Amino acid sequence: MKNNYAIVTTSCNDEENAKEITERLLAKRLVSYVQESKRFSSYYWKGEIVKEYEYFLTMGTKKALFKEVEKEIKSVHKYEVPAIIMYDILDGNKEIFDWMEKEII
Repeated sequence: MKNNYAIVTTSCNDEENAKEITERLLAKRLVSYVQESKRFSSYYWKGEIVKEYEYFLTMGTKKALFKEVEKEIKSVHKYEVPAIIMYDILDGNKEIFDWMEKEII
């Protein structure tokens, strides 16, 4: 069962946008949880170095739902090119996978 799950991440420079993404994904039951943290980021964008705080979202979901999660994030994300990345969950405690199975469509 554990091989069916993944972590998806994205980041926003707008707290309201991060909350909108969180609420949308939870309401549609595409993710079982979203963890939000504020981090300082530095990156190249259109030939310039950008340094700013971003809201980093970490979400638990089923691998099979990644394209739907990605579509929902893109539909409200304010970045021109949002980073939406999926990581396989290699292992974890049985209880977390049982819980995720009950909470995600």
